[in-house]
Amino acid sequence: MIVEDTVDFHLRSTLFAMRRMYNLMAQQIGITQGIGYALINIGDQGIPATKIAPLMGMTSSSLSRMLKNLEEDGLVFRKQDEVDKRVVNIFLTNDGLKLKKLIEEVVLEFNNKLFKKLNLKELQIFEKVNNIIKEQAKLEIEKLKNTKE
Repeated sequence: MIVEDTVDFHLRSTLFAMRRMYNLMAQQIGITQGIGYALINIGDQGIPATKIAPLMGMTSSSLSRMLKNLEEDGLVFRKQDEVDKRVVNIFLTNDGLKLKKLIEEVVLEFNNKLFKKLNLKELQIFEKVNNIIKEQAKLEIEKLKNTKE
């Protein structure tokens, strides 16, 4: 097998390059890439704390530490859901919102640079191929889960 001929190689090398780029950009504004990703996933209506971990591929204990630090840094606050008291929602503070806007600008700037190099048809093909890969991975996950039971 030639590793460079696998889909895995191309996805991983691209992902690692983007992570390095975003980590360096995040360092310039005094945060980590993980913090940036958490902030851009918190909408205006907040988000249940339990929904953030799956979005980020984190364990709940790692997320708890990150949220605690974000709260201590004044970027987020927690509020119990008014309807379902078991749910704790995470909201951005004014400082968190300002930082989120800055992060979004960085992401949009990178995407705009890509869009100048790709036409609409290429982007549509990329999205289609990416979705096929993701769906196949999900099928494999389900098969693996079922063999454990």
